[in-house]
Amino acid sequence: MYGFAGRLAHYFIDSKLTPILILVALALGAFSVITTPKEEEPQIVVPMIDIMISYPGATPEEVERRVVAPLEKKLWELKDIEYIYSASMEGMAVVTARFYVGTDPVKALVDLNTKMLSALDLAPPGVMLPPLIKPKSIDDVPILTLTLWGKNYDWYDLRRMAGTLENEIKKIQNVADVFLVGGRPRQIKVVLDPQRLSAYRISPMHIVQLIQSANSQSLSGKLTQGSQEFLVRTGEFLKSKSDVENIVVGVIGGRAVYLKDVARVEDGPSDIRDYVLMGFGPKAGEKDIKEKPGELYPAVTLAVSKRTGTNAVDVSKETLQLVDHLKGTLLPKDLNITVTRNYGETAKEKANELLEHLFIATFSVILLIAVTLGFREAVVVGIAVPVTLAIALFLSQVFGFTLNRVTLFALIFAIGILVDDAIVVVENIHRWFELKLAKTPREAIVRATDEVGNPTILATFTVIAALMPMAFVTGLMGPYMRPIPINASVAMFFSLLVAFIITPWASYKLLSKHFDGGHEREEIDIKETNFWKLYSRIMVPLLTSKPKRYAFYGFTLALMGLAVGLLITKVVVVKMLPYDNKSELQIVIDMPEGTPKERTLEVAKAIGDYISRQSIVTDYQIYVGTSSPFNFNGLVRHYYLRQSSNLADIQVNLIGKKKREEQSHDFAKRIRPAVHQIAKNYGAKYVAVVEVPPGPPVLSPVVAEVYGPDLKTQQVFAKEALKVFKDAESITDEGIYLEEPAPLLRLVVKEDEAKRSGISKQELVATLQALIGGYQAGVMQNVDTEHTPIMVKFDEKYKTLDVLRLLQITTREGRTVPLSELVEFKEDKVPETIYRKNLRRVIYVIGDVAGREEAPFYGILDVRNRIKTIQNPFGDVGELWMSQPLLEDRIYVKWDGEMHITLEVFRDLGLAFGVALFVMYVLILGWFKDFKIPGIIMAPIPLTLVGIVPGHWIMGAFFTATSMIGFIALAGIIVRNSILLVDFAEERIRDGVPPHLAVVEAGVIRTRPIILTAVAVIVGAFVILFDPIFNGLAISLIFGTIGSTTLTLVLIPVMYYASKVKRLEKLPTAEEVQRDILR
Repeated sequence: MYGFAGRLAHYFIDSKLTPILILVALALGAFSVITTPKEEEPQIVVPMIDIMISYPGATPEEVERRVVAPLEKKLWELKDIEYIYSASMEGMAVVTARFYVGTDPVKALVDLNTKMLSALDLAPPGVMLPPLIKPKSIDDVPILTLTLWGKNYDWYDLRRMAGTLENEIKKIQNVADVFLVGGRPRQIKVVLDPQRLSAYRISPMHIVQLIQSANSQSLSGKLTQGSQEFLVRTGEFLKSKSDVENIVVGVIGGRAVYLKDVARVEDGPSDIRDYVLMGFGPKAGEKDIKEKPGELYPAVTLAVSKRTGTNAVDVSKETLQLVDHLKGTLLPKDLNITVTRNYGETAKEKANELLEHLFIATFSVILLIAVTLGFREAVVVGIAVPVTLAIALFLSQVFGFTLNRVTLFALIFAIGILVDDAIVVVENIHRWFELKLAKTPREAIVRATDEVGNPTILATFTVIAALMPMAFVTGLMGPYMRPIPINASVAMFFSLLVAFIITPWASYKLLSKHFDGGHEREEIDIKETNFWKLYSRIMVPLLTSKPKRYAFYGFTLALMGLAVGLLITKVVVVKMLPYDNKSELQIVIDMPEGTPKERTLEVAKAIGDYISRQSIVTDYQIYVGTSSPFNFNGLVRHYYLRQSSNLADIQVNLIGKKKREEQSHDFAKRIRPAVHQIAKNYGAKYVAVVEVPPGPPVLSPVVAEVYGPDLKTQQVFAKEALKVFKDAESITDEGIYLEEPAPLLRLVVKEDEAKRSGISKQELVATLQALIGGYQAGVMQNVDTEHTPIMVKFDEKYKTLDVLRLLQITTREGRTVPLSELVEFKEDKVPETIYRKNLRRVIYVIGDVAGREEAPFYGILDVRNRIKTIQNPFGDVGELWMSQPLLEDRIYVKWDGEMHITLEVFRDLGLAFGVALFVMYVLILGWFKDFKIPGIIMAPIPLTLVGIVPGHWIMGAFFTATSMIGFIALAGIIVRNSILLVDFAEERIRDGVPPHLAVVEAGVIRTRPIILTAVAVIVGAFVILFDPIFNGLAISLIFGTIGSTTLTLVLIPVMYYASKVKRLEKLPTAEEVQRDILR
């Protein structure tokens, strides 16, 4: 009577359905490869919603107390919100609600909107309602950026051409959003002349009202005349500069006074609000750019994002095709359009590269079988593996995964594991054919499959049990890791079915002709082999001598201790994830508050000049007063809100990684000291070389969140903590979320004087706004793709403090009054922004890691004791790692950033490992019905560290989260090997064979499939060994397999034998053991 595996093999071995199943599986796999959206990174659903609230005139403290704190309390009632961040500043606030990973974005937005509407009645008078709500997600990250530049074009020309291009790109089917960065949009400027206004006794506010009145149009109703009905439209919109100039603003002596009589009307570019410049490096020729390194040109960048769930490769390809088509038609031929980001192309390259690696890994495993078992056996495995992979790819698409580096790495990683079932079955069929244990090939194949069926089922489910708990890792890292356990587990499950269905069928078709029936005894052949002689020489001393057995146990434990010691002594450094080898990085610059954009541009140009001389740079873009198109890292860090004159960033693009020897991380480390020095020379407050993070983005790799009873104490403590960061060799790119006091001029209206002069406070405020910043009086109705605002302002020459004091203001009665009589000039400092996190005030002290260790854990260890000794009025400093303080009764430092995610991930992986061990124990216990045997089978799991940790040392690699995944996966693989050994030994003992002989037979007979599966794991992992991020996984699999397999083949039989002989009434003598084994 056959078991489950035997019955499947018996039914499908010559069934007509089997080849159909093979073809269907392969077709589904091909379909999935073609249709599954391709992306470089996994899609992380983590809804973030920005709420922007304007409260004109309020101080940060008032904004916090009256607006932000009540709003945060209401939002905190939503159960799906994980974090609430806020920044309260002069006259406004930004509140960001970040929901738990996986929350439905639509539900999050609806819930937040509902809660906001229910709290509008709590808003104090003066708050501008409703607030601006802007949801953000990973799909808002532009996948493609195009930078427009040219020798013959200025920012005004470039902006208009970019607007035309934006309008056309918007029409592409799967494009979600297109936005422009930089340039000078078209604007109608009404530049007022104060002397003429005074002469004609006209106030600036009156001009604004007249423009608004002239720029209006409405439907007045319908008129009927005879048999026809007319629609009546009253008024007309302003459509040209001439229309604006000829607005009548007054009548003097019976003659109309036009706007052009009291103001200069200009139709042209807006004032310079920001700077965007295009620069070039030595490798600019790689993008067909002929300009010399260091040259700078005005530029405008256009950013394109895609719709949710669409293919980044297709969207970027269609966009670039459209741009090529428009060159010479809507766009001039001499306009340069440089691709400065193309995640579609990088996703395509990564997917193709990994599919190639998948093919190489599969071919390598098949070649291994061909060398060890034979060509026909390799063909059998060559059928089974692609079928399994095809099914896994199809189900990966069904589960909603895209084709990205993690899903494909999961399958490459699984190659060495999922081939195990097919190898075990094929090897056993090969053994049955070789030893002539059946009369017909059909019987041999079915019985061979059935013989290894039950232990293979158990072993496969133990591997799945080891992998699946990793799917429940929480936080931002969860979506990064989830494809690995899910795809690998699915592949393992179907590899089991394929091994029992397709492998017997293919073996029957390919191996039957070479079958030669007979009934020779297995034992005779085994004892004559060289391997029996070698293996028995190792085993006999351990089986016959208890001291030698214990010495072997001690040696094994010593090896484990040495391996763990490498971690403790930092010979092998623990890190979340190593940096990937990207082709982009960013330099973020913060000048002191109050720095004009022209000065900020100087430091950006100086750093850009240095970057232009680096041999692997193709181009770079300077952004001053505005932010560059954000990536996922910038989305989480809110870089898109960097819109101040003292802020800049430089986007640096490198040649492709295949064309350079230097890794992008090494490049970043190399340029950092020079960048810091240049920034320091110009008085920069903060500068950081920001790389694309290999995993979930955080505020900064090292973050110290400072909490306390009052803001002043927090600020003093945080500044001292920043000094500690700067003194530490292990930390670089230090910064603090605390502004330096910038000069502030307060113009306080003298209400009594204003009333006596007949000028309302509102009029005076509007006049000052027009004078200093400009007042938008409306929008031109034209055919431009962008709105053309009508700005009422004074000439730039009036924007000095001395002129401002003497400026004459016209009253309603036509009198002129000096501004200094109506307002009081008070010099002050801009108050600091108040930051909050989860309803508590916080100050962030940030930094990046430096030195050999390059892991936040070691950087924090370097500074934590010194930070805890900083003097403060509230005594001891509290230290927190995973949660915020319950009370703010003293100073607390909570370590966040990459450290928080590292602790979270290794905690979750540890729990997953514990669950995996428990499930494996239960499965093994259920099969063997013996409490001791699961312990014996699982004993070698820690032995993987004997290979894993020294392997990382040899390769000079970090022990990362992917290394931990490899360690957990190896637990399943090692247990699988142990099951094969113990199950065979149990079967032989049931047949009446003495335990000492049974364990040696198990070791000899099962060594070949164990070695084959081990080498398959090594070969499959080798192709990812040189990947910057997943090399930890590869090292764990390769070195862990080598170390643990070697020890397992000896340790498991010895431990099993020691357990068995304790139950025997009569122990075998050493002479009996030697006689049975060696003779």
